[in-house]
Amino acid sequence: MTRPAYIDSLLEPEAYPEPERPERIDLAETHVSWLLFTGQFVYKVKKPVDFGFLDFSTLEQRHIYCHEEFRLNRRLSPDVYLGVEEICERDGRYRVGGKGRVVDYAVKMVQLPRERWLRRLLETGEADEGMVERIARRVADFHAGAESDATITRIGGTETVRYNTRENFDQARRYLGVTITRPQYDAVRAYTEAFLDARKLLFAERAATGRIRDCHGDLHADQICVDNGIEFIDCIEFNYRFRYSDVAADVAFLAMDLDHFGRADLAKSYVAAYISRSGDRQLAELLAFYKCYRAFTRGKVASFRLDDDLGAAERAGIEATARSYFELAHEYAKPAAPLLLITHGVMGSGKTALARALAPRLGAHAISSDALRKRLAGLDPHERRFEAWGEGIYSPEHSRKTYEKMHERAAKLLAGGHRVILDASYREAEWRHDAARTAQLAGARFLEVETQSPRRILEQRLVARHLPDASEATGEKGDAAKATEQAEKTATKAAKEEETATTATEVEKNAAKATKERETAAKPTAGATPTPGSPAAAEGGSSDGRIELLDRQLAAFERAADDHRYHPGAGHAPPPRGTRAETGDDHITVDTSGPAADTVREALARIYRACLRRRPGGGPE
Repeated sequence: MTRPAYIDSLLEPEAYPEPERPERIDLAETHVSWLLFTGQFVYKVKKPVDFGFLDFSTLEQRHIYCHEEFRLNRRLSPDVYLGVEEICERDGRYRVGGKGRVVDYAVKMVQLPRERWLRRLLETGEADEGMVERIARRVADFHAGAESDATITRIGGTETVRYNTRENFDQARRYLGVTITRPQYDAVRAYTEAFLDARKLLFAERAATGRIRDCHGDLHADQICVDNGIEFIDCIEFNYRFRYSDVAADVAFLAMDLDHFGRADLAKSYVAAYISRSGDRQLAELLAFYKCYRAFTRGKVASFRLDDDLGAAERAGIEATARSYFELAHEYAKPAAPLLLITHGVMGSGKTALARALAPRLGAHAISSDALRKRLAGLDPHERRFEAWGEGIYSPEHSRKTYEKMHERAAKLLAGGHRVILDASYREAEWRHDAARTAQLAGARFLEVETQSPRRILEQRLVARHLPDASEATGEKGDAAKATEQAEKTATKAAKEEETATTATEVEKNAAKATKERETAAKPTAGATPTPGSPAAAEGGSSDGRIELLDRQLAAFERAADDHRYHPGAGHAPPPRGTRAETGDDHITVDTSGPAADTVREALARIYRACLRRRPGGGPE
């Protein structure tokens, strides 16, 4: 945003009243304000911007919110906030105060020593446990005296939290591929929505017990000065729904920022001191959720600055800051570790594609049985190799070795406190039980994600996946192979476009186009010789066995489903905790016949819901 002329005029000493006329004025800028530092005072001028959630677009709005900022911040720092000053124009010259036409307003504050801001103290290593404990006690006392009534409780309730988070995701979409990645965005959104659904009773209890108050709303390291006392500045004045909140949201903001500065130890001390002072032990159950929300918000707000005209160095610094906050939000959103998740299903059901998509979103190590199977046989893991059912690398003995090695590797990772995804067919119930035992021995959460699609889609995928060149002698590609290549290019383009699409409709159009081209590529060309392995070839008796293999896998899954059920008194040993035989809640079925983005979103949502379930005793998983 281009600075108005009066801001440039306020960089001149003559623009200030005679008694306080400074020798030098320094200018700083945020996405919503210009700040003029005179050495003794700070004048804060609001930018004429409208972000939807914040509207300073008119002089009247800026006048109102300057007075609100003055009033609200005096609750915590009455000696810092001095008043609201008019910025006047007379004879083409601009001044603070005096006579003339009012062109804007400024909040006047005492200038606090820069070296004593908490951010600086964290950077220099001067911040310590005692300091954050003193801050925590001040915050707890402020919350104890903060206003709370039916209106505040209603505005600060669960529906407002849900609205605020959705607004965050809508506004952050345009920074996909710039400061936030698609996996980070998807994971934080899925976690947020699942938590709000899973903890409805907790949010309701917080509201009923008076924990929603008129808080600060923006309590991070840049807003706290520790000198002779502790001063807090710049609370949210422009929107009730950001300030009326659970006190846990206020506490989580600074705790998150301390984590961001690499001082998780101070974050723990700060939270512990707050809980000790306030007696609010229930706050701990909401801490990770609100930390995630606050980190995502900071990443989004930092990204807003990129919409301004910036120099290369400043832009790079802002991008790095925004990325670091989005990365932290993603860390908070990841399921508790250790976690073992298996994606399984018949060939062509999309289990490998889903495992690859879930791994970066959940922060998990993905182990592919297909690649491991080939490595154990001394083959290139990227080599495409088809062998008949039960032969070669798919023989019972080689399959057994593959699953044993896969579970062995998973056990080592789980022991190190990691999340692990195992990608395999798991067509035998015994193999699933072994995976569950591996998780149980490591004290890990265990989930099954089964991928399913209609038979027609499975056959189309198998044909499209293995379409050969029409003429191996000339090396030219046939029409079917060309169609498949085009479909894959479209799918890749759709995935890239999804990163920058501004509406859900655009995302769906891109995904639908890719799906349609894939299905078209899978259909045999009229008059062409049936492709080996296609349904047409199978009907004509000229099949390389892929469809027959699919039939066998489907039959095997039916048997495994029966074997997986525990029948008391039938001589079966009870299965480990967390297997489908014990509880259907740990078995997730995902339809993969639609657009890939939909499949990933649905899988993530159901995984987070499963991870957020409470144990029978009442505690979270």
